Amino acid sequence: MAGILKAPLHIKMMIGFAVGLLAGLAVNLGVGADAAWVEWLTSNVTGPIGQLFLKLLFMLVIPLLFSALAVGVAEMKDLPSLGRVGWKTLAYTVIVSTIAVIIGLVLVNVFQPGRGVDPAVAQSLLAQGREGAGEIIARAPPSVGGPSFFLDIVPSNVITAAAENAILPVMFFSLIFGIGLVLTRHESAGRLKEALEGLFHVSMTLIDLVIRAAPIAIACLMFNLAALFGWDLLTRLAAFVGVVLLALGLHMFVVYSASVKVLGGMSPIAFFRAVRAPMLVAFSTASSNATLPTALLAAESNLQLPRRVSRFVLTIGATANQNGTALFEGVTVLFLAQFFGIELNLMQQITVMLVCILGGIGTAGVPAGSLPVVALILGMVGVPVEGIGLILGVDRLLDMCRTTVNVTGDLAAAVVVGRGEPMGPEDAEPMEPLIDPPLRA
Repeated sequence: MAGILKAPLHIKMMIGFAVGLLAGLAVNLGVGADAAWVEWLTSNVTGPIGQLFLKLLFMLVIPLLFSALAVGVAEMKDLPSLGRVGWKTLAYTVIVSTIAVIIGLVLVNVFQPGRGVDPAVAQSLLAQGREGAGEIIARAPPSVGGPSFFLDIVPSNVITAAAENAILPVMFFSLIFGIGLVLTRHESAGRLKEALEGLFHVSMTLIDLVIRAAPIAIACLMFNLAALFGWDLLTRLAAFVGVVLLALGLHMFVVYSASVKVLGGMSPIAFFRAVRAPMLVAFSTASSNATLPTALLAAESNLQLPRRVSRFVLTIGATANQNGTALFEGVTVLFLAQFFGIELNLMQQITVMLVCILGGIGTAGVPAGSLPVVALILGMVGVPVEGIGLILGVDRLLDMCRTTVNVTGDLAAAVVVGRGEPMGPEDAEPMEPLIDPPLRA
């Protein structure tokens, strides 16, 4: 018992996932989901505990996204003189993030990992959790499209938008606010930026505390889900994990290889050889922020990029260039929509894609940082938010994989942006390579 308590958080999450899943399957196969005591337990114990965890995430997501996105834009320092480096970084980030989300959405539409669930069972689960997520689901727009959609992105009152969990207006305001911080030449603007950085770190500290309760919440959520779905849950989860890993693999080894070769003028083999160390750190920590020092060293010593370029691109990229996260969010939203039998039309899927691209910018580069964004997108398009409990238990593995894609994408962006940029005086100082130096094509 003492060993379990001292185990790493991701091990505890896996244990919670296994305990909840096995207990739920035992109930489903043994007594059935209709037993009176099972209904009482899921309604009065396990259900409320899982909903409390989700509510705590919702409580913190708005301050986290606002501060992360505004500070990420403000880090660009000087928009008028940003020049080639800034605009090349922005263009690359938007284009590659869009490609990532498109890959995810295409694969989830082709393979349909969430299809095949008994509609009656899915509706039963939906009704069970509707009260806990009622606030968000009630405010989700019935349809998305037309000029009104683009007008609604601009909030007439950002406080009201935040209170209604309207994610796109809040993100738009955060982007504009960050640009305002860059353009304002006053010491008070600098102090405000520091205050926003403080808000970001406080939000991250609180989310870390909430995530520490995840093993218990996962066990409760998985018990409820497994008790209702039985063995069908396992096949659906396996299909979901397979689609996510396939999409991440295609983006990593096809899109990044092509961009590094065509746009960066570097051999993909040499590139991946040079960034093995940060990839390993990213996979083991599941944190883009924690990997940043190793990524900077690899960019400057192994990839031999100009330091001003690598430091700008990688620092911004740790928050703003998270292709793997954007891809994962899109696949997860469509998977859960399929799981609950909710049809998302083309315009709604485009909306999901746009929010995922912005969400990749605003998502914190820490373990489980994308879960609050996924929860908000679910509520926005009318998919039951409690369904996020389905993927919590397998999220650690997927988080490690998508963080590796994120960090590799930041380094690929640095190669592309750094091509043709002159080396500065600071680059003359020799650095010890992390591994064998790469071979430029």
